[in-house]
Amino acid sequence: MAQRLSEPDLHDDIDITLLDPSVLQDLRVLSKDNADRVAKHLVMAAELLEDDPQLALRHARAAKNRAGRVGVVRETNGVVAYHAGEWREALSELRAARRMTGGPGLLAVMADAERGLGRPEKALEIGRGPEARELNEEDRIELAIVLAGARHDLGQHESALATLDRLNPSLDSEGYSQARLSYAYADALLALDRKDEARTWFEHAAELDEEEMTDARERLAELD
Repeated sequence: MAQRLSEPDLHDDIDITLLDPSVLQDLRVLSKDNADRVAKHLVMAAELLEDDPQLALRHARAAKNRAGRVGVVRETNGVVAYHAGEWREALSELRAARRMTGGPGLLAVMADAERGLGRPEKALEIGRGPEARELNEEDRIELAIVLAGARHDLGQHESALATLDRLNPSLDSEGYSQARLSYAYADALLALDRKDEARTWFEHAAELDEEEMTDARERLAELD
């Protein structure tokens, strides 16, 4: 009860239909009133994630306290904890979600949380697990970027480049995931002092990244 009394406030006009229908379906195992409050906390966690990750985490924790046996709630708590820099909590919650729901889970997030804890070797172990082979293309790219980062953490810059090479980066590629791969590839080339090649890949990343979600243009300006 004390935990629920400390929950962050919820407004009456929160629209729970903003959640994916599959999430609302998963919450139907709860009582109607509880499901409604959990859904509202999940909406607030998503809406606050970018501007106030700590408050978003309070909402995610409140949802978890009310619905700790619902996999998507634990997964949300893990993702929000990751964005708030709470690496141990992120790992614990994402592992719990995987036990409940099966499948590969958010391996890239888990691996990056291990890096956040200063354990790049653990991140690399995640990348060698059998679940990594179950990922779709977008998630494979995200995991490879994290694993390359772990190699950089260990000073293994050639291995970082080789990790990304296995994803077959192409200057003819399209889409935001490919922009992120091109950016990471450019960064790995730069770590090896291959500046001209790095510039080419930063240019490609900037070209694909129409909404400027990366700082590829700024990196180009630094090189020039």
